[in-house]
Amino acid sequence: MSPTLDLAVFSGQHALHAVDRTGALRWSVRHACWGSSCTSLHESYEEYADTDEHRYPDQGSCSISADGSTVWAHVRTPLPDDAEPEYDEEWLVIDATDGRVLGRASTGTAAAGSHHVPHPDPGQMGISIGEGQDGVPLRWGRWDGAQLTVTSIGDDDRSLIDVSPSGKLLLTVAHHQGDLAIHRLPDGAVLHEVAADQLQPHRQPPSDTAEEPYWDYLCGFVDEHTVIASADENDEEYGRPQHWLVDASQGDVLGQVEYPMPISESPMALGDGTWLTCGEDPFQLLLWSLPPVDRVSSTATSHSAVLE
Repeated sequence: MSPTLDLAVFSGQHALHAVDRTGALRWSVRHACWGSSCTSLHESYEEYADTDEHRYPDQGSCSISADGSTVWAHVRTPLPDDAEPEYDEEWLVIDATDGRVLGRASTGTAAAGSHHVPHPDPGQMGISIGEGQDGVPLRWGRWDGAQLTVTSIGDDDRSLIDVSPSGKLLLTVAHHQGDLAIHRLPDGAVLHEVAADQLQPHRQPPSDTAEEPYWDYLCGFVDEHTVIASADENDEEYGRPQHWLVDASQGDVLGQVEYPMPISESPMALGDGTWLTCGEDPFQLLLWSLPPVDRVSSTATSHSAVLE
């Protein structure tokens, strides 16, 4: 979705589709099929309707830049106008107004799926590309208006989760979920790693065979100095989820968030000092903030809104 909410872009099995606020198609960009082991440029559904390889396809993703001027898309190539097709995966930079491909570069990956993480600078974008058990390549793109430059961050084993409000820090979670890390930009160097095994255990473990704690992939920057993270997947059998605050400048776990009411689901950090959770009722949306007196306290205050 664009910053002005006037354009939405969808990543499909065979094409990208940009739709305006009325639901009308503004433009589309066709690409090679994401079906397993398929490299065709399909013209119609009938071409692949009865084939097993298209039942559970791999998939790409897309995102709109911070200023709404470009769309970044991870696709399988070739594109229809490629004179010398090379079957590959590429990152495209597309004009958001008319769908022209402005820049492209190979990702060097074999995706099962991917997701983009935007940067405050519209000329930068991050992407994590999941390759199943083989890892999670993290690519960082820079668009200078004429050329797309792509670099790798890490050892293809970290999932990119969030960018800090200033754009100077990245947050990743290891593929095995044993630690989260805070990186600096532009070089992607790791500043701090936070191991999950230091989290406090639940007071009443359900069994002697409970798993060791591990970070959920859903976490993010509450503000430039604070990360909120969860172990919700690990907590399911315990009931109430646990969310943790991490000092982004030091890498210290500050403590567990103590909510004054039951919550569910993982937190969604908004970067402006607040974050969202669901209430005990998953249709109730709660907006939380840190206490104004002590930013690093492990308690939280809330404002709630009911979704109708």
